[in-house]
Amino acid sequence: MGLELWFNKMIPTLVPFMILSGIMVRMQLTEGFTTFVYPVIKPVFRVSRNVCYAMIMGFLCGFPMGAKTIQDLYCHNLITRREAEFLLAFCNNIGPVYFVGFVLPLLQRQLLLPYLIGMYGLPLLYGLVLRYTKFRDLSTIKISDKKTEIYVSHIATKSVNADINPKYNLLTATDEAITSAIQSILSLGGYMILFNVLNLFPHILLNKAPIFMAPLFEISGGLRLLQDNFPLYVLLLVPFGGLSCIAQTYSCIKNTPLSIADYTFHKIMLVLMTTIYYIGWFLLSPGSFIR
Repeated sequence: MGLELWFNKMIPTLVPFMILSGIMVRMQLTEGFTTFVYPVIKPVFRVSRNVCYAMIMGFLCGFPMGAKTIQDLYCHNLITRREAEFLLAFCNNIGPVYFVGFVLPLLQRQLLLPYLIGMYGLPLLYGLVLRYTKFRDLSTIKISDKKTEIYVSHIATKSVNADINPKYNLLTATDEAITSAIQSILSLGGYMILFNVLNLFPHILLNKAPIFMAPLFEISGGLRLLQDNFPLYVLLLVPFGGLSCIAQTYSCIKNTPLSIADYTFHKIMLVLMTTIYYIGWFLLSPGSFIR
């Protein structure tokens, strides 16, 4: 099942976006991509155009493009470590196509907007709260300070080049983007297969396997096993993504100073926010709850 999901879903869905985004990052075209959205994002989140680009990719393209885009931008000196930490806290979620096209039909949900708010409105709200609390210092970082931070962070990771902002032509950018995308998709596929295999262990070791544990390992394969059983449990678990998503995110950021522990903490916080959201929905409108 893991191999099938990887080959039929992840490769055709993710690889084109990984390559195109990789080319844009290397050729420093990301700022222009945000032309129409940035005037809306800037006064609310008070972030740079490249941060805005990562937000767009993370929310529209979905997991793990959020983490991959953040890693690319950081490693190519287009965002600072602080900005990368801010983005990773809320911009690496299950994609809307997957959520609307697979999760909601699987759960036989009739409503749409309340679930979209729960899945994507809450991370945006969480990011906004973080921006004005833990990450309120982002707007005080000047361009010159960013360059200094970039240089220091590259020394720390032993990846400094003579030119910390190399210029790429189209062929070089395309070649590197393709190579990076292939390496990433192979690694992600390996994690999907591994965690789907781990899902088989309870069936082997126990006479009656607790199928509710399946999405904790790998979300797609686990949801196929659960079907429309325990819909509230599934809706609370989807923002977390399962251990496979955590491992895949680590694969994307392992060569950066970004913390997988911090990322996991923020995912848990989003699960708690989602729990409060659905409790509020039930208290305000029990007739439409989980419908």
